[in-house]
Order: sequence, then C-alpha cells, then structure tokens
Amino acid sequence: MALRFGTDGLRGVANAELTPELALALGRATVRVLGIDAIVVGTDTRRSSPLIEAAFVAGVASHGCDVMRLGVVPTPTVAYAAHAEGCAGAVVSASHNPFVDNGIKLFGVGGRKLVDDVEARIEGELHAELDPAALPTGDAVGTITERPDLIDGYVEHLVAVLDGRDLQGVRVVLDCANGAATPVAPQVFERPLCIALRLRGTL
Repeated sequence: MALRFGTDGLRGVANAELTPELALALGRATVRVLGIDAIVVGTDTRRSSPLIEAAFVAGVASHGCDVMRLGVVPTPTVAYAAHAEGCAGAVVSASHNPFVDNGIKLFGVGGRKLVDDVEARIEGELHAELDPAALPTGDAVGTITERPDLIDGYVEHLVAVLDGRDLQGVRVVLDCANGAATPVAPQVFERPLCIALRLRGTL
C-alpha cells in the first residue's frame, strides 16, 4: 500500500494510487478498528467519486456495518450527520487537489476527527489478509440505504446559526462552482429566514 493518511485523510490519483481495491480494504479496516455498526457517507462531484464510494461502501457493509449514503454534500454535512446519528462518517473527496485525484476522509463516532494513532491502526489493518470464512453472511451483512433526509437537518442547522445575528449591510455572494455544496446551498437560501434577509438586501 503506497498511500498513507495525511493531514486530511487518504488521497491519491483515483484508480491508480487510490484504487477500488484499496477503498474496499479501507472500508473493512475502518469497521474493524473503529468497531462501528453504522456510518454516513458523502461524496464530492469528481468523476471518480461514485467508483471510490461504491468500493468503500462495499467494504464497510461486508463487515456488517450499515451505511447511510448522503450523496453529493459538503464535508461539514457528513460531520453534522455523523453527530446527529451518533455514528461514524466518511467523505469521498480530494478537496482542492487536482481533478484526477480523489480521497477518503474519515470521522469517528459523533463526527469527530480521528486521532493519529487511530489512523495508524487503520493503516496497519490495510495490510492484513482477510479470511473470507470470517466475514458476515446472511442478515449479518450491513445494509446500504439512501438518507437524503439527513441533509435537511444540516440545512436547518446552517439557517439556525443566523438566529439573533444582525446582518444589516452585509452582502453575501455564493458561487458553488459545481462543487459539493451545489445541492445544499439552494436549500439554505430558500429557507424563510434567508428569504427575509434577501428581501432586506443582506443576502
């Protein structure tokens, strides 16, 4: 395994360094090290994200952990959903890296950043050979579900942050540039409080 955890997850050229095989193994290692039974997963808009997500999610579910897919969302949405659901989280994204790259960022239970020693343990597990006979079967296999409803809670959280704040005279311009915030930002700006602020000329 050539890739190692950096300051913000594991990143590399998609399908060359960050391969589906590696993503699959990372999914399995994540469940074994964190001892989790549920995880929320979001992605960015990169062409390779569905490929990497599918492999990672398959690895997670193969170890009996249930997966809640959020779809394309900003990274903080995953952290918020993990906190709200009391589970772990993962984001398939390479952030500002070149388009050909991709990555997987992991959150611990409750949406918290993983400490270095936990990341090191997960790296170590990537090298471990799996015994197929030891994998769950039947109803012990994890489920994979679509959970766009969890995005609603994050949108409400963003709008609630404005409560009690005076934004008079402040202008905000948002350009999602087809990024991961593209599906979420319109929902925020369509909420009644934001509409009222726009009418006042602050948004």
